[in-house]
Amino acid sequence: MIVFVRGTVAEALPNSITVDVGGIGYEVCVPLSTYDALNPLPGQQIMLRTHLHIRENAQVLYGFATDEERDIFRLLVDRVSGIGPATAIAILSGMRVSEFKNAVVEGDAQAISHAKGVGKKTAERIVLELKDKVGLASTWEAQQQGATTRAAADAELALVALGFKQTEARKALAPLVEQNPDAETDELIRHALRQMNP
Repeated sequence: MIVFVRGTVAEALPNSITVDVGGIGYEVCVPLSTYDALNPLPGQQIMLRTHLHIRENAQVLYGFATDEERDIFRLLVDRVSGIGPATAIAILSGMRVSEFKNAVVEGDAQAISHAKGVGKKTAERIVLELKDKVGLASTWEAQQQGATTRAAADAELALVALGFKQTEARKALAPLVEQNPDAETDELIRHALRQMNP
Protein backbone atom coordinates (compact mmCIF):
# COMPACT_ATOMS: atom_id res chain seq x y z
CA MET A 1 0.00 0.00 0.00
CA ILE A 2 1.30 3.45 -0.89
CA VAL A 3 0.31 5.65 2.06
CA PHE A 4 1.69 8.97 0.86
CA VAL A 5 3.72 10.53 -1.93
CA ARG A 6 6.16 13.37 -1.25
CA GLY A 7 8.08 15.08 -4.03
CA THR A 8 8.09 17.87 -6.58
CA VAL A 9 5.12 18.80 -8.72
CA ALA A 10 5.98 17.99 -12.34
CA GLU A 11 2.54 18.75 -13.77
CA ALA A 12 -0.75 19.84 -12.22
CA LEU A 13 -4.26 19.60 -13.64
CA PRO A 14 -7.49 20.06 -11.66
CA ASN A 15 -8.08 16.29 -11.60
CA SER A 16 -4.51 14.94 -11.39
CA ILE A 17 -1.07 15.89 -10.16
CA THR A 18 2.14 14.29 -11.40
CA VAL A 19 4.65 14.10 -8.56
CA ASP A 20 8.35 13.58 -9.26
CA VAL A 21 9.70 11.34 -6.50
CA GLY A 22 13.40 10.73 -7.00
CA GLY A 23 13.13 10.84 -10.78
CA ILE A 24 9.98 8.70 -11.00
CA GLY A 25 6.72 10.45 -11.92
CA TYR A 26 3.60 9.31 -10.07
CA GLU A 27 0.30 10.38 -11.57
CA VAL A 28 -2.10 10.94 -8.68
CA CYS A 29 -5.83 11.52 -9.28
CA VAL A 30 -7.17 14.17 -6.91
CA PRO A 31 -10.53 15.73 -6.09
CA LEU A 32 -10.98 19.45 -6.76
CA SER A 33 -10.99 20.08 -3.01
CA THR A 34 -7.40 18.80 -2.78
CA TYR A 35 -6.31 20.72 -5.87
CA ASP A 36 -7.81 23.95 -4.51
CA ALA A 37 -6.34 23.44 -1.02
CA LEU A 38 -2.81 22.77 -2.28
CA ASN A 39 -2.81 25.02 -5.38
CA PRO A 40 0.03 22.94 -6.87
CA LEU A 41 2.51 24.63 -9.17
CA PRO A 42 5.32 22.94 -11.15
CA GLY A 43 8.51 22.85 -9.07
CA GLN A 44 6.66 23.10 -5.75
CA GLN A 45 7.26 20.50 -3.01
CA ILE A 46 4.09 18.56 -2.18
CA MET A 47 2.86 15.72 -0.02
CA LEU A 48 -0.33 13.80 -0.77
CA ARG A 49 -2.01 11.15 1.40
CA THR A 50 -2.79 8.36 -1.03
CA HIS A 51 -4.96 5.34 -1.69
CA LEU A 52 -3.93 2.76 -4.29
CA HIS A 53 -6.92 1.25 -6.11
CA ILE A 54 -6.18 -1.92 -8.07
CA ARG A 55 -8.49 -3.12 -10.83
CA GLU A 56 -8.10 -5.88 -13.41
CA ASN A 57 -6.62 -3.58 -16.02
CA ALA A 58 -5.22 -0.66 -14.01
CA GLN A 59 -3.62 0.53 -10.81
CA VAL A 60 -4.77 4.03 -9.94
CA LEU A 61 -3.30 6.20 -7.21
CA TYR A 62 -5.70 8.67 -5.57
CA GLY A 63 -4.34 11.58 -3.54
CA PHE A 64 -5.75 13.86 -0.86
CA ALA A 65 -4.68 16.99 1.00
CA THR A 66 -5.89 15.65 4.36
CA ASP A 67 -6.34 12.32 6.14
CA GLU A 68 -10.00 13.21 6.63
CA GLU A 69 -10.60 13.45 2.87
CA ARG A 70 -8.89 10.11 2.32
CA ASP A 71 -10.95 8.51 5.11
CA ILE A 72 -14.23 9.72 3.54
CA PHE A 73 -13.04 8.39 0.15
CA ARG A 74 -12.24 4.98 1.65
CA LEU A 75 -15.50 4.92 3.57
CA LEU A 76 -17.51 5.58 0.41
CA VAL A 77 -15.61 3.05 -1.71
CA ASP A 78 -15.42 0.27 0.89
CA ARG A 79 -18.67 0.66 2.83
CA VAL A 80 -21.33 1.92 0.40
CA SER A 81 -22.51 -0.58 -2.20
CA GLY A 82 -22.19 0.56 -5.79
CA ILE A 83 -19.82 3.47 -5.07
CA GLY A 84 -16.53 3.38 -6.93
CA PRO A 85 -13.51 5.68 -6.79
CA ALA A 86 -14.81 7.98 -9.56
CA THR A 87 -18.04 8.67 -7.69
CA ALA A 88 -16.21 9.15 -4.38
CA ILE A 89 -13.85 11.65 -6.04
CA ALA A 90 -16.86 13.46 -7.58
CA ILE A 91 -18.47 13.79 -4.14
CA LEU A 92 -15.27 15.16 -2.59
CA SER A 93 -14.89 17.52 -5.56
CA GLY A 94 -18.43 18.81 -5.09
CA MET A 95 -18.51 19.39 -1.33
CA ARG A 96 -16.24 19.91 1.66
CA VAL A 97 -15.84 17.07 4.16
CA SER A 98 -17.80 19.03 6.78
CA GLU A 99 -20.67 19.57 4.30
CA PHE A 100 -20.71 15.87 3.47
CA LYS A 101 -20.84 14.91 7.15
CA ASN A 102 -23.67 17.39 7.78
CA ALA A 103 -25.62 16.03 4.82
CA VAL A 104 -25.35 12.47 6.18
CA VAL A 105 -26.27 13.54 9.73
CA GLU A 106 -29.30 15.49 8.50
CA GLY A 107 -30.30 12.86 5.94
CA ASP A 108 -29.94 15.47 3.19
CA ALA A 109 -29.54 13.27 0.10
CA GLN A 110 -30.33 16.27 -2.10
CA ALA A 111 -27.08 18.02 -1.07
CA ILE A 112 -25.06 14.94 -1.98
CA SER A 113 -26.91 14.50 -5.27
CA HIS A 114 -25.50 17.85 -6.49
CA ALA A 115 -22.12 16.15 -7.01
CA LYS A 116 -21.42 15.38 -10.67
CA GLY A 117 -22.62 11.90 -11.62
CA VAL A 118 -24.44 11.27 -8.33
CA GLY A 119 -28.14 10.77 -8.80
CA LYS A 120 -30.91 10.99 -6.24
CA LYS A 121 -31.04 7.22 -5.61
CA THR A 122 -27.27 6.95 -5.18
CA ALA A 123 -27.28 9.87 -2.74
CA GLU A 124 -30.13 8.28 -0.77
CA ARG A 125 -28.20 4.98 -0.62
CA ILE A 126 -25.10 6.81 0.67
CA VAL A 127 -27.10 8.46 3.46
CA LEU A 128 -28.94 5.26 4.34
CA GLU A 129 -25.87 3.03 4.43
CA LEU A 130 -23.63 5.47 6.32
CA LYS A 131 -26.37 6.42 8.77
CA ASP A 132 -27.89 3.02 9.48
CA LYS A 133 -25.36 0.36 8.53
CA VAL A 134 -22.09 2.04 9.45
CA GLY A 135 -23.57 4.36 12.08
CA LEU A 136 -21.04 7.15 11.71
CA ALA A 137 -23.76 9.79 11.54
CA SER A 138 -24.27 9.53 15.31
CA THR A 139 -20.56 10.22 15.87
CA TRP A 140 -20.58 13.21 13.51
CA GLU A 141 -23.73 14.51 15.22
CA ALA A 142 -22.09 14.15 18.66
CA GLN A 143 -19.10 16.09 17.32
CA GLN A 144 -21.36 18.91 16.09
CA GLN A 145 -23.01 19.09 19.52
CA GLY A 146 -19.67 19.08 21.36
CA ALA A 147 -20.30 15.68 22.98
CA THR A 148 -17.10 14.27 21.49
CA THR A 149 -13.87 15.82 20.29
CA ARG A 150 -13.03 16.32 16.64
CA ALA A 151 -9.91 14.18 17.11
CA ALA A 152 -12.00 11.31 18.55
CA ALA A 153 -14.56 11.54 15.71
CA ASP A 154 -11.81 11.66 13.08
CA ALA A 155 -10.01 8.71 14.72
CA GLU A 156 -13.24 6.70 14.70
CA LEU A 157 -13.79 7.52 11.03
CA ALA A 158 -10.21 6.46 10.22
CA LEU A 159 -10.60 3.13 12.05
CA VAL A 160 -13.91 2.41 10.31
CA ALA A 161 -12.31 3.32 6.96
CA LEU A 162 -9.56 0.79 7.78
CA GLY A 163 -12.22 -1.91 8.09
CA PHE A 164 -12.94 -2.07 11.83
CA LYS A 165 -16.53 -2.13 13.09
CA GLN A 166 -17.73 1.15 14.55
CA THR A 167 -18.54 -0.46 17.91
CA GLU A 168 -14.98 -1.86 18.15
CA ALA A 169 -13.48 1.52 17.22
CA ARG A 170 -15.65 3.41 19.71
CA LYS A 171 -14.90 0.90 22.50
CA ALA A 172 -11.14 1.19 21.91
CA LEU A 173 -11.19 4.99 21.72
CA ALA A 174 -13.44 5.76 24.72
CA PRO A 175 -10.86 5.08 27.48
CA LEU A 176 -8.12 6.84 25.50
CA VAL A 177 -10.21 10.01 25.09
CA GLU A 178 -11.18 9.87 28.77
CA GLN A 179 -7.51 9.60 29.84
CA ASN A 180 -6.35 12.31 27.46
CA PRO A 181 -9.13 14.57 26.11
CA ASP A 182 -6.57 16.73 24.26
CA ALA A 183 -5.02 13.82 22.33
CA GLU A 184 -4.49 14.33 18.62
CA THR A 185 -6.15 12.10 16.00
CA ASP A 186 -2.99 10.20 15.00
CA GLU A 187 -2.12 9.49 18.65
CA LEU A 188 -5.63 8.10 19.29
CA ILE A 189 -5.45 5.92 16.18
CA ARG A 190 -2.04 4.49 17.14
CA HIS A 191 -3.15 3.63 20.69
CA ALA A 192 -6.47 2.19 19.51
CA LEU A 193 -4.75 0.00 16.91
CA ARG A 194 -2.43 -1.36 19.61
CA GLN A 195 -5.44 -2.27 21.74
CA MET A 196 -7.39 -3.79 18.86
CA ASN A 197 -4.40 -5.75 17.48
CA PRO A 198 -2.44 -6.86 20.58
